[in-house]
Amino acid sequence: MRRTVHRHLGKVVAGTAIAVAGTAVMVAVTLPGTAGADESGGTGKAAGSAQQQAADGQGAAPGVVQQAPAEGEKGTGRDPLTDDETKRVEQIAVNPQFLNSSENVDGKRGPQRLDVQLADPETSELDNPNAPRRADVTFYDYKDDTVVTKTVNLDTGKVEQTGTQHGVQPPASHAEDVEAAELLLASPLGAGLKADYKDATGNELTSPDQLLLTAMVYKATPGRQSGDLDQCGEHRCVRLFPKVKNGPWIDARDFVIDLSARKVGKLTG
Repeated sequence: MRRTVHRHLGKVVAGTAIAVAGTAVMVAVTLPGTAGADESGGTGKAAGSAQQQAADGQGAAPGVVQQAPAEGEKGTGRDPLTDDETKRVEQIAVNPQFLNSSENVDGKRGPQRLDVQLADPETSELDNPNAPRRADVTFYDYKDDTVVTKTVNLDTGKVEQTGTQHGVQPPASHAEDVEAAELLLASPLGAGLKADYKDATGNELTSPDQLLLTAMVYKATPGRQSGDLDQCGEHRCVRLFPKVKNGPWIDARDFVIDLSARKVGKLTG
């Protein structure tokens, strides 16, 4: 096995050295870093919270009061959200109407949750130690490729603001990373990934669970790519950076997974 890995992966060296491995490329250094940035300067997971990218252009909607779930453990002041608060925020934000009218990355009912963050206090509350705790929860609705951000008051159980945006692509969630890997493995274009995994491990690659996954959002530059990839930006598209568990990275940057259309394409040029 050691001879096989050495033959296919090549010598591991410092810096940015890579070695060719069959139909894809095994990367001997830590990815993704800045590697594989999208053509339009799109950002990956390190680019900040989804709420920050979705903040501009939010419109206020009339407050909607939901029946608040059990409160559980509560934070105070500017403490990070507790696990109980995070769950409660999502339950409050996804009312029956939103649940039934939206779709997640698996094509099932309900929006895809991307991020939950403690919201900044109102200007008038900056000096108030008892100011209410609020949270911004960001979803992606695959039904119409929309980013929806809701601000929830944890004290009242009320949705105080709702913002909706098109053409905005916050960083991908782990569930989206996994779905992208599923689609790539099911595609003929995933043959190289499977071959390189077998070269590295001696085993067949049959499930995303065998990989450590990172993804970066891909936004196409109009006219640069032919076919369906031109829609990336309006559609939810990602590039994967898979890693063998306890092993090397596999360079799959030539492939773009359109999660909205559930298709896999290959970059040209």
